[in-house]
Amino acid sequence: MAAAIPTPRHPDGDDRNDRDDRDEDRIRERRPRLHLFDLDGTLMYGSAAPIEISQQLGVEREIRELEAAFAERRLTPPQFAERACALWAELTDEVVTAAFEGAPWLAGIRRTWTELRAKGERCAVISLSPDFFVHRLLAWGADAAHGSRWPEVPTASAVVAAGPETILKGYPRHPIDPAGILTPAAKVKIARKLCAEFGISLQDCVAYGDSLSDAELFAAVPVSVAVNGDAHLHDLATHGYTGRDLGEACALVPDRE
Repeated sequence: MAAAIPTPRHPDGDDRNDRDDRDEDRIRERRPRLHLFDLDGTLMYGSAAPIEISQQLGVEREIRELEAAFAERRLTPPQFAERACALWAELTDEVVTAAFEGAPWLAGIRRTWTELRAKGERCAVISLSPDFFVHRLLAWGADAAHGSRWPEVPTASAVVAAGPETILKGYPRHPIDPAGILTPAAKVKIARKLCAEFGISLQDCVAYGDSLSDAELFAAVPVSVAVNGDAHLHDLATHGYTGRDLGEACALVPDRE
C-alpha cells in the first residue's frame, strides 16, 4: 500500500493565513470613511428645518404640534409633510433663504467637513426634511445631500408674475408625492447607494443623529455619534456628544491608523 503523501505546507505554516487576515484589516483601515449626518436636531441645535421655515411664516405653534405628533409616531413622514405643506401657502425661495441663514446651526460645520475631506473622507447629509432646504448644505462642503422630495418653491417675483390666481392658490402648486418623502428606513437605502458611489461599504461609515428617526441607520453602521441625542439612541450610539460644535462631536471618532 502506497504511503500517503503529506500535503505541502507553506514555510510559514498557519502564520500566512494570519498575515493575510491582518493585511485585509489594514486595507479596510486605509479605505476612506463616509460620515453621514442628520440635519434636524443634529447639525441644527434644538430645532428643525420645518420649525425654522414656520417661524418665518408665523405658524411656529402649528408646526410644533405636528413635530410632537410625528415624534410620538402619530403621524407618518408623508402625513407630516402634507400637513406642514398646508401651513406654508406663502412659502417662497426668499423665505427658505431667511430660514436657512437664521437657523441655529452648530459651530464649525464647514471647517469640520473641510478637515474630513482633506483626509480623503466623505461627508453626506441625509434628512427627512425638504430637499430644497437640505440641498443648500452642498455649498457648505457636503459631498452629497438627500432630503424628502417636495414641490419646487417659487421666488416671490415668480409668484407675482404668475398673477392673482397663483397668489391666491399659494404653495404648493402641485400636491406632495408621498413616494418622495423619506422614512428612517430610506436613510439606510441612501447610505448603501452612497457607499456604492464612493467604492466603500456600510462598515466604512460613521452616522451622526439625534433621535428615533436615526435609529435604523445607527444599527446599520459600526460607528455612530448621538449628537444632543434623545433616549432612543442611548443604547445604540457608540459615542455621545452634548454641545454646539460639530468638530467636537466628530473628534470623538478616532482616526484610522
